[in-house]
Amino acid sequence: MLGEQIRDLRMAKNLSQVQLAERLGVTKQTVSNWENNNILPSVDMLKHIANYFHCNTDYLLEMNEGKVYIETTYLTLEQTMHLQQLVDDLITLNKQLTTSQETK
Repeated sequence: MLGEQIRDLRMAKNLSQVQLAERLGVTKQTVSNWENNNILPSVDMLKHIANYFHCNTDYLLEMNEGKVYIETTYLTLEQTMHLQQLVDDLITLNKQLTTSQETK
């Protein structure tokens, strides 16, 4: 969960909740609430946390497990969406092939 990710990153940097709060411009209670999953940081704060810890928001949200990312920096948005559609089509095809093989 997000709170565990924040706590693990904070502890890896040997920071107290107070120190992290000072660096992010929030209170110690806010950091404590994040780490205990009582409240969630805003989207802007989530980006700030990711920048501070030099990670991406997917890591904080535990959305990167088993995923490989393709560099699309020099592609247009339209090209990127076409690429995503190709990936989606391949995923669908692989699922169909797997299902077909299981029924044999």
